[in-house]
Amino acid sequence: MALCLGQVFSKDKTFRPRKRFEPGTQRFELYKKAQASLKSGLDLRKVVQLPEGENINDWIAVHVVDFFNRINLIYGTVSEFCTERTCPIMSGGLRYEYRWQDGDGYRKPTKLPALKYMNLLMDWIENNINNEDIFPTRVGVPFPKNFQQVCKKILSRLFRVFVHVYIHHFDSICSMGAEAHINTCYKHYYYFITEFSLIEHTELEPLREMTEKICY
Repeated sequence: MALCLGQVFSKDKTFRPRKRFEPGTQRFELYKKAQASLKSGLDLRKVVQLPEGENINDWIAVHVVDFFNRINLIYGTVSEFCTERTCPIMSGGLRYEYRWQDGDGYRKPTKLPALKYMNLLMDWIENNINNEDIFPTRVGVPFPKNFQQVCKKILSRLFRVFVHVYIHHFDSICSMGAEAHINTCYKHYYYFITEFSLIEHTELEPLREMTEKICY
């Protein structure tokens, strides 16, 4: 019997601690506004649109953190099935393989098991989100000039989590009764990145058929 979402997406399944917005800040208010829109049942295509008078970088920052939290939670639900034996390579089927490179510990693209790749990915995103020089939280401190480029890279790499989960662990997702939730999360993510052209369409090719089924 399928589990309810409250059981599937519980705190002990979280792959990483949730990142939160400081109450009283502009980004916290934007986050609340975005969450209210999501719960209102509005068309997700409209939900992702930049609210009138708001700063686009603040809007992107709020969503990058939120997607990190949500996708982290999604991977947490299947991580017990994603082992070095079941997933010795970070891939999306036979056609797509993702190698890790961060310019630090991995200066060249390196083939890794999916679980190791995910750990490095979440660490890398967390470090970027917590970096005040990239995601400033103090009032009056501007975003860096390369802010959107950094966000594009984060969102592009988060897409790979969807690819791996949908292609390699979808049966587990369905058995837990979480298919509808993950499809909604993906739709939200997809409409957002396309609304602001944050990922090249060629990078979305691994889930093209799934996207056409879910989003159109």
